[in-house]
Amino acid sequence: MPLVGLRVLDLSRLLPGPYASLVLADLGATVDKVEDPQGGDYLRQMPPHLGDESALFYALNRNKRSLSLDLRRPEAQAALRRLVRSYDVLIESFRPGVMDKLGIGWEALSKEHPRLIYCAISGYGQTGPDRLRAGHDLNYIARAGVLGYGGPADGPPAMPGVQIADIGGGSLFALVGILAALHERQRTGKGRLVDISMTEGALAFLHLHLGARLALGSDGSPLRRGAETLNGGLPCYGVYRTRDGRYLSVASLEPKFFQGFCEAIGRPDLVVDGYDPGEKGLRARAEIEAIIGAQTLEHWLSVFRDVDLCVEPVLEGDEVLRDPQLEARGMFVRAVDPQRDREVTHLRTPLHFGELPTAPPPALGQHGREILSEAGFSDAEISALLG
Repeated sequence: MPLVGLRVLDLSRLLPGPYASLVLADLGATVDKVEDPQGGDYLRQMPPHLGDESALFYALNRNKRSLSLDLRRPEAQAALRRLVRSYDVLIESFRPGVMDKLGIGWEALSKEHPRLIYCAISGYGQTGPDRLRAGHDLNYIARAGVLGYGGPADGPPAMPGVQIADIGGGSLFALVGILAALHERQRTGKGRLVDISMTEGALAFLHLHLGARLALGSDGSPLRRGAETLNGGLPCYGVYRTRDGRYLSVASLEPKFFQGFCEAIGRPDLVVDGYDPGEKGLRARAEIEAIIGAQTLEHWLSVFRDVDLCVEPVLEGDEVLRDPQLEARGMFVRAVDPQRDREVTHLRTPLHFGELPTAPPPALGQHGREILSEAGFSDAEISALLG
């Protein structure tokens, strides 16, 4: 695996940091979680449950080890400062300043371990007037303008069903920053602080549209919900309801695709108006809605199955688990969990570098002695720390 030999100390919780470290672990890195002895990662307690454990925690923490340390204790802080010397990367997701107050922030750790890459994931970043403000994914995409950009032009913003700022803004940009810093360290021999703001990461999803708005300046106009080319403003790019209450995604943006789409539904006359952002476009959309709504999803799948027109069904529930393309790509990996004596199916991360390792998620503190011993702690020191 490409990251064999890379050692990562993960102090993060919930989703953004743990998904980033999951990708690193799946690619061969050694990832060791440092968790509070009183409950550990908050995700461990969240439903739904797999036996006595959280299925959410299970999904994010394969191929990792766990060490429990109470970082409020001075001896645990001293142990972490010593432990970190054995690692290349540290990931944390506390509010800015928390690690500094404990004496284990970037400034302190980098002095003792100049090669350390320290990745701090937070809602608004390590600087700025709102750096200490509480928030979650929905708040971050709201502040970034992403939430306000989706939904009907005459209706409320559409709440995404997934965590855009957590994964796209936090996890993925953390990975980019970590890997870039590792490459830099090969040249300079020095680590660096990677400051990840989930709000800024969410803003990246608007880069195409907001970047164009900025370039136009006074010649442009503010972005509008449900009225732009790719957020519902054109009939050739949208979601249509079928007779049986299902939905069809139509992304026939290029003229050749939209012409083929209109011919397939028996209305080639709608091609020109499909690119009109005004009244003609609204009438064309209404015509398409009526046509698609008159037949079932299965009917339309048969119409579009063998043509190349950028039309796909909106899969729901477990349907995605039976998608032939995803199955063929090996996205759902079945494995036996020997710790729990059961077979489970893992959702793999989207980087394919060989067979997916499927070591089961750790129990809280399961590998404490092993991790500390590898870092050179004596048996007496380990017993004093862990009890």
